[in-house]
Amino acid sequence: MKSSASRSLFSCSSCSSCLLRSIPYTRPATAPKVSPGLKHIRQNPGLYAQNCLDRNYKAQSTNSWRILELFAEWQACQSSARGLRERGNTLRRKLANAASRSGDAEGDITMDKTALQKEGKEVKAELSVIEEKEKELTVEMERLALELPNLSSLSTPTGSEPEVIGYINEHPELNATEAEDRVWRSHVHIGAELGLLDFAAAATTSGWGWYYLINEAAMLEQALIQYSLSVARKRGWTVVSPPSIVYAHMAAACGFQPRDQHGEQQIYTLEQPAKDAAKPPLVLAGTAEIPLAGMKANTIIEEANLPIKYIGVNRCYRAEAGARGVDTKGLYRVHEFTKVEMFAWTLPDATASSTSNEDGNFATTESTSASQPSPSDQLFDEILSIQTEILTSLGLHCRILEMPSTDLGASAARKRDIEAFFPSRREKDNGWGEVTSTSVCTDYQTRRLHTRVKLGKEKGGALDFPYTLNGTAMAVPRVLAAILENGWDEKRMCVRVPECLRPFMGGAEVIERKMVP
Repeated sequence: MKSSASRSLFSCSSCSSCLLRSIPYTRPATAPKVSPGLKHIRQNPGLYAQNCLDRNYKAQSTNSWRILELFAEWQACQSSARGLRERGNTLRRKLANAASRSGDAEGDITMDKTALQKEGKEVKAELSVIEEKEKELTVEMERLALELPNLSSLSTPTGSEPEVIGYINEHPELNATEAEDRVWRSHVHIGAELGLLDFAAAATTSGWGWYYLINEAAMLEQALIQYSLSVARKRGWTVVSPPSIVYAHMAAACGFQPRDQHGEQQIYTLEQPAKDAAKPPLVLAGTAEIPLAGMKANTIIEEANLPIKYIGVNRCYRAEAGARGVDTKGLYRVHEFTKVEMFAWTLPDATASSTSNEDGNFATTESTSASQPSPSDQLFDEILSIQTEILTSLGLHCRILEMPSTDLGASAARKRDIEAFFPSRREKDNGWGEVTSTSVCTDYQTRRLHTRVKLGKEKGGALDFPYTLNGTAMAVPRVLAAILENGWDEKRMCVRVPECLRPFMGGAEVIERKMVP
């Protein structure tokens, strides 16, 4: 904001939760154009307010109502501006008439012209102030809209409790013949016993939250990557090797903020040299979802080319590795890791696209009928099918969860997690730990990245916003840890290698201790 008056226009000094609002919203000129669906927000302020409360975005729960208030101010500015423009046009006509007059009244004409010119300058100055306020109101409405999380799907349970949808593979502790004699070990213990993991050296080199994979552990990482890619490629997914460094505004457009709602750091920001100070800040991507989504920023996709299905492998960086304990011990929660991510664009749901436009947003829409699933439903099921095939082949006992509203990220309308059984986590969450996640983000990301789809002639060739979906094909450290723990044989002091990985492990059936220099 340029003036002191405009700086205080949207701030609230009496409420600490308004701190973010007092900071002017800025976006690089090179950033994709955003279309946050203001019309739908204005038409449904209560829906967005309740959605924020359901998803534990309390600070943003008044945004939709504030947008409604600001829009009323914007309309008043528009009305005043129209009146001033009409008055300006009238004054210009009078000046033109005065200039064409001549004769004995020349002195009176000069006086009229002076008065008209003076009033014209006043009108122009007043109009300039109103137009500046219009811009400020528009920017503020946009900022408030961009803070809102996506609307939750009707399939999403409200609250904090997930719904168990099903299971993959038999629980190892239910096998009575093995349960009595079997000894469970944590992957940290197994990794040390077999010389596969070195956390101490990593702590010296990089700090807590990093690790070294050694010998077969490093081979397992590559095997897991190659196996997950092979499963997805069979389904027609295109392999991409994306960058791990992205612009901060691209990460934000995908729903990833530098800090969470509690002020905890989420993303690593890169320090830039003085010569690059004017350039947009860069961050380390926490997932390949961000650079993959950015591939279609500022582009128009032909309907015939959808769905587009990419699967990317990259190193991921998370600043919030968490406090030390069972939840974060070993490989479960680390700062840097390899992940294989699926990302796709598809047509918006039929009932949404039939009424949606640049200002619409119908993220709560489900498939039109049970017999005719929407494009996003079909792709959602395909991603889950790929994840299930991978985890089934790895022999890991898992459960599939429909995640509740409080567990959804800002961009997700719906999310399903798959959790694997970790013997080392039996005292926490009964041994369950997340290994994959699948999300439908509707048009949340494409509206922020200016990714559009040109619909076919039968639909009038209109432009709409495609839906995006993402899903984990392989979170290497966690799956590797689960394989070590579930495949451990105490008697033989070795780990059984899942059969599906053996072709990528030189045919090795077990992992035994080797001497590490």
